[in-house]
Amino acid sequence: MTAMVTTPRVASLADRRQSADRLHEHERALEQVKRAYAALPPDRPVRLAKRTSNLFRTRSATDAPGLDLSAFRGVVEVRPGRDRQPATALVGGLTTYEQLVDELLPHGYVPLVVPQLRTITIGGAVTGLGIEAASFRNGLPHESVLQMRILTGDGEVVTATPDGEHADLFRTFPNSYGSLGYALDLVIELEPARPYVALRHVRFDSLEALTDAVGDVMASQTWDGDRVDFLDGVVFSAREAYLSLGRWTDTLEGQARPSDYTGAEIFYRSIQSRRTDVLTAHDYLWRWDTDWFWCSRAFGAQNPTIRRLWPRDLLRSDVYWKIVAFENRHRVMARIDRLRGLPDRERVVQDVEIPLERTAEFVEWFLHEVPIEPVWLCPVKLRPEGYASSDETPWPLYPMRRDEPYVNVGFWSTVAIEPGATDGDVNRRIEAEVTRLGGHKSLYSDAYYDEATFAALYGGTQYAPVKHRYDPRGRFPTLYEKAVQAR
Repeated sequence: MTAMVTTPRVASLADRRQSADRLHEHERALEQVKRAYAALPPDRPVRLAKRTSNLFRTRSATDAPGLDLSAFRGVVEVRPGRDRQPATALVGGLTTYEQLVDELLPHGYVPLVVPQLRTITIGGAVTGLGIEAASFRNGLPHESVLQMRILTGDGEVVTATPDGEHADLFRTFPNSYGSLGYALDLVIELEPARPYVALRHVRFDSLEALTDAVGDVMASQTWDGDRVDFLDGVVFSAREAYLSLGRWTDTLEGQARPSDYTGAEIFYRSIQSRRTDVLTAHDYLWRWDTDWFWCSRAFGAQNPTIRRLWPRDLLRSDVYWKIVAFENRHRVMARIDRLRGLPDRERVVQDVEIPLERTAEFVEWFLHEVPIEPVWLCPVKLRPEGYASSDETPWPLYPMRRDEPYVNVGFWSTVAIEPGATDGDVNRRIEAEVTRLGGHKSLYSDAYYDEATFAALYGGTQYAPVKHRYDPRGRFPTLYEKAVQAR
C-alpha cells in the first residue's frame, strides 16, 4: 500500500491519547524484556530471534536461545519540529524501514536516511550500517540518532546518548552488529517529505568525469542550477556510467503520472533510457527493493515472460532473500552446475567506502579484475562536526574521517572459482585493494581478515574496553566472531 504524504500536522487530542497509550505499552515491554533476558540460560550465548535478515554471512549452526524483541516494532511517538529544532520520532529497534515509511509519511516526514531494502530494521541499520542517496548530505543512519535504549550483555537496559554516562556505548554501537547489545528503541531525527521525487539521469563516458561531478554536487548540493536532495549512480561499464540526481517536489513536473517500477518496468534499466523522471515519494524510496537493485535477474524475474507470471506483490527483496537462503541450505543449483561440469562459484557481495579521490581508481581496478556489472555508487559524507564528538573519526568501529567525502561502491553477484584458486580469493583481493586505497568495507557479508588486521581496521583498541564494560560475561559473540567467523 502506498503511504500518502501530507504536510506536517499538529497532533490532535485523539493523537495524543493514542501516543500516551503506545508509550505506556512500550514502557511495559522494556520491563518485560529484562525479565525475559534474565530467564535465558546464563552459561550460553544469546542470539536475536528474528524472522528476516539482510546479512549475507552464513551463520554457524547453533542451539543458542533466541531473544524475542518483537514488541519493539513501530513508531511509538512523533514529535513535530519547532523553533528550528528538527522533528523526531521514538521508534522500536525492530521496526523495519518499510513500516517506518508507512507510519511516518502520513505525518509528512521520513527518516534522514532510508536504506534501500524494505526489511532492514532501524536497529540493524544502526548496529550495522545503512546508506542511501541522501547520505551525501545526511550521513549514515546512526548519525541521526539522538538517544538509544540498549539491552546490554549484563541484562541491563541503559540509555545511551552522545554525552553522559554511556557515551562510550553510543559511539561504539554503530558497526558493532549486536556484539555490544540490542537497541530496543531509538529517538531519531526526521525531515519533511514531499509527495514526489524528480530525477535527472546524467551520463558520463569516464569514471574520472563522474567522480569530479560527484565532488561538485557534494560541495554545493546543486547541479546545473537545480537543488539536489538525493545522489547515487550506476556504472554499467568504464565508458557508461550515470548519476541519478533527485529532489523533493510537490508536482509531477509535466509528467502525466508518476512512473511505476513495481511491475513490468525495471528501474535500473530506465536510467539508461530516460533523462528525467518523477516517482512518488514512496516508490522512490523503494525503487531498488523491487528488483533487489538488479539481482532479481539471477532468479529470472527480469525475463518478460516470467515477470508477467510473477505476482506483483512478490517482487520484493525479502522474497529473493528467501530463495537465496533456500539455496544456501540445500545447494540445489550448485549441484546442478556441478553435474553440468561448471566450476564452483564464489559469492562476491560487498559494499565498500572509498575516498572520493580514489573512487575512479578503485572502480577501474574492479571492472578489470572482477567480472561483475553493474556497480552501484552512493556518495556519503559524515555529518558536520559537533554531533557525536569533535574527533576526526567519531565512530571508532567504522573510522571514516569526518571531513572526507567517500563513495560507497556496491557489487553483488558470484564469480567462477578459477582452476587453482580457492573460495574467498577474490574477496581477499578486494579487501586488500580497499585497504590500500584508504577505504572501509561493510561487514554484513563474508570477511576474511585475520584477527590483528581486523582489530586495526575496526576500532579494536576502543571496542575492547566497551565490550568488557557492557558484556563482561561474553553473552554476545565478539565483533570478530560475528563478522569473520560467522558465529
